[in-house]
Amino acid sequence: MFYAKDQFDMPDKPRYYYNQSAVIPFIKEGSTYKVVLITTRKKKRWTIPKGIVEPELDSLESARKEAEEEAGIKGYIEPVIFDTFEYNKWGGTCFVKVYLMEVHELLNQWPEEIYRERRIFSVEAAVKVIGREEIRHVLQKFKEQINS
Repeated sequence: MFYAKDQFDMPDKPRYYYNQSAVIPFIKEGSTYKVVLITTRKKKRWTIPKGIVEPELDSLESARKEAEEEAGIKGYIEPVIFDTFEYNKWGGTCFVKVYLMEVHELLNQWPEEIYRERRIFSVEAAVKVIGREEIRHVLQKFKEQINS
């Protein structure tokens, strides 16, 4: 889904770039939850695994692929969309579908490990350090859900 700023704006990238998916990767240890965050490639802000939904994939499979490539994690992804958010990039608005992923495996090596740092945070700390306000709202919703 592409949203232009007005009817005359044209995206800087192909339209499918604006359709994205992400996961909130969590580790459950008893009644305690932790979140796996990664740094962005350029600005080194903390974020969640997220990326473009490639034309040959659905949003859930794309989220699974991004989690493994960007964060080196594997696990079970709840097939229902947990939340969504939007942000501006490439001259348009990206629409992101967010899934919950229970992490079962942290890989020792993964495709983007040289570009990103991966760290495990408490949910409370993750909400505080996340670099994008739109994602902070999604993490806050996750925090409220696990505490209810």
